[in-house]
Amino acid sequence: MRVLVIDDAEINVVLLCRLLDKLDNCSSVRFTEPERALQWCTENVPDLVLVDYMMPSMNGVQFISAFRKLSSCVDIPILMITANDETAVRYDALDAGANDFLIKPVDKIEFLARSKNMLALRRNQRLLEDRAAWLDAEVQKATAEIKAREQETVLRLSKAADSRDPETGAHISRMANYSKLIGENLGLSELQQQMLLDAAPMHDIGKVGIPDHILLKPGKLSPEEFSIMKTHATLGYQILAGSQSEIVRTGAEIALSHHEKYDGSGYPQGLVGDAIPLFARIVAVADVFDALTSERPYKSAWDLDKAVAFLREGSGHHFDPQCVDAFLLHWEKVLAIKEQYKDDKVESSGLGSF
Repeated sequence: MRVLVIDDAEINVVLLCRLLDKLDNCSSVRFTEPERALQWCTENVPDLVLVDYMMPSMNGVQFISAFRKLSSCVDIPILMITANDETAVRYDALDAGANDFLIKPVDKIEFLARSKNMLALRRNQRLLEDRAAWLDAEVQKATAEIKAREQETVLRLSKAADSRDPETGAHISRMANYSKLIGENLGLSELQQQMLLDAAPMHDIGKVGIPDHILLKPGKLSPEEFSIMKTHATLGYQILAGSQSEIVRTGAEIALSHHEKYDGSGYPQGLVGDAIPLFARIVAVADVFDALTSERPYKSAWDLDKAVAFLREGSGHHFDPQCVDAFLLHWEKVLAIKEQYKDDKVESSGLGSF
């Protein structure tokens, strides 16, 4: 335990420190200038402060007031040394934050007893702080484990849907990271960006309910088949809605609305403009770009310039213009994501993060 001793008289400081040497596990730091002691406290935290009242440049009450303003020193025990007749001073000291007093001339036995009591108080404070920090760390650890399991479940659900689709598993990773990049360039918070990364892979989970002869058909779908295919948006919402998980609820919103179009010509609800949830507008850009630039059994990959031209032509009609601009803002990052999550390189352990 470290005790800060402040008195403008050197002899008094020496005597007090010698008395403190009698206490177990106790060391002292001494100052004869309160200003220097206060400066020391900006970088160090004592366990107990012993301060004299009568000092020429800064008295004890002034020191205590300044000391208590330091965020790390709000609860540190303080013993102030005063003369027997300085009752008003002690009242002021209590208001400033003093915990106890020693009366001059200082009695050795009383000094040791009061110092031991104050140090015991501080020791208990530190135990509580350590316990609180440990509990906080344990809560964070448990929360991280729960979130990791939740993310794994989400990823496995997404891959279950993806396994029935001609699209590859790498598509999930690319479009999720494209979505996160768009969110970043739109100025979304890191928490919202992470939510996009986690929830975007669930956008097509409703395809688990689409018959194989439609989902895997290599040619163009008939109007009747396309009507059935469009139900995957509502099916995905029904699978995910009502979950206690915020990630899954966000996935439900994206699944339902990522085929809406900015001009209202999309499905299933025909929403227009900002009525389409922002995350769905973001995923629409990311999903279409990756679908266009990826090779499938039924089509060749578009070159990048053609895909970008498609996005620009669809801006304000198919896509939210702000989302298109945000996607194209840092093109080098788009290319890096495309390179990082190639079809033959995607990791099975998770989405990663760009």
